Amino acid sequence: MLSDSATSSVTSLEHLDMKPVIVVHGGAGNISDKRVPGCRAGVKRAALKGYDILKGGGSALDAVEEAVVVMEDDPHFNAGCGSVLNEKGEIEMDAIIMDGKDLGSGAVSAVRCIANPIKLARLVMEKTDHVCLTDRGASLFAKAQGVEEVPEESLVSEMARERWEKNLKPGSDPVASQIQDRGTVGAVAIDNSGNVACATSTGGMTNKMVGRVGDTPCIGSGGYADNFVGACSTTGHGEKIMTVTLARIILYHMEQGMSPEEASDTALTYMKTRVRGLGGVIVVNNSGEWTATFSTNQMSWAAVKDDVLEFGVFRGENETVNIDHPLASQ
Repeated sequence: MLSDSATSSVTSLEHLDMKPVIVVHGGAGNISDKRVPGCRAGVKRAALKGYDILKGGGSALDAVEEAVVVMEDDPHFNAGCGSVLNEKGEIEMDAIIMDGKDLGSGAVSAVRCIANPIKLARLVMEKTDHVCLTDRGASLFAKAQGVEEVPEESLVSEMARERWEKNLKPGSDPVASQIQDRGTVGAVAIDNSGNVACATSTGGMTNKMVGRVGDTPCIGSGGYADNFVGACSTTGHGEKIMTVTLARIILYHMEQGMSPEEASDTALTYMKTRVRGLGGVIVVNNSGEWTATFSTNQMSWAAVKDDVLEFGVFRGENETVNIDHPLASQ
């Protein structure tokens, strides 16, 4: 629990002219060599989109939403139009968004025929008295809000179809395949007013049971944002992330004085040793410090602060370029 002095100090951040920061991830796992360029380019585009909003005085909430939309619209990622298929060959998607200013939260699970589930999650936050809507209820709400439905086939990528067919074969291991090649997308940000936000979106687990809900739409697992501490978005073994409430435990460690990197390393190590789960996280604290950390082989990520873009995919990779440099948009 924060002391009165700590609470006062954090609250005062809203009155400071903070330097905006955004960090995004495109999923933790084993990313094949042929997909690395597309994943790297995708997270860079998403981070730059979000940072452009922040530089223009926009909110952290708007920045993370639009950054995630960029990745939902990119078939390189397991969200939106790149979502994996369930056991019936259908797409069911989950998403969450959270505002650190008042802990406002919105989530959807098992939604179908929606191009951008993250936008629907925000509508749940802003237009209902609930936190999460699922399946048919989410669909009815989307229609009531004028959200356009799209044909399911428009969301199915060739790679998702191939992976689904492969996992139908005897002896295949869909659980192991969850960490292969594709992953959840997410974003965290802090804006000029010191407000933080997070957003996470996913197609879930390849060949999952119909109706399966993973960590992404669960507050404290798929993401968490609190101005008193910071914001986090997670990716990886969904069921394992849920059992340790990975996002919230990271913020807890930060409350105890750890840096974002220390808190992330500690929580990921705990998840690996306690429940044999692998994953990755992106975190920003309320001072603008950030990290992108993962226990898998790779995780595509990008971050922008002080007009400098940093990005990577492989462990130890951290490329840096000014946002005005031509390489920033490639």
